Amino acid sequence: MGTRGPVPKRSSERRRRNAPDGPELVNAPSAPGVVSWPEPEDTWHPIARDWYLSLSASGQSQFYERSDVATARYVAEAMSRNLAAGARFSAQLFAAVSSAMTELLTTEGARRRVRVELEREPAEKETPAGVTAIADYRTALGA
Repeated sequence: MGTRGPVPKRSSERRRRNAPDGPELVNAPSAPGVVSWPEPEDTWHPIARDWYLSLSASGQSQFYERSDVATARYVAEAMSRNLAAGARFSAQLFAAVSSAMTELLTTEGARRRVRVELEREPAEKETPAGVTAIADYRTALGA
């Protein structure tokens, strides 16, 4: 999934918007209905439990299918087992869990590589710092 190399810029940061780089997008229908998220297992490590719950509430989860939720459960189980191992922490299992987390688009870089951008609603209209500084100078000068 995705490409190798540096994380691509956000679409708003690109200079040329008329010539997309990379493969053409292919659309396919998804399964009907809303994907349900089973409750996390009581036996999971608290970190694995928190990750699983945060994933279900994250913006990218709107793109998930049933197979993605099943993968997330499996990753949380593997994460939990590795965290519970204590001194026998497996670097190889950690690498596999980290790779699976990337496949589920859990980081900004992973989402950008597949051209998924999540936008937050701004709490209030923000004024750029440069504009605020100029307005302060004008006020100080009495202009």
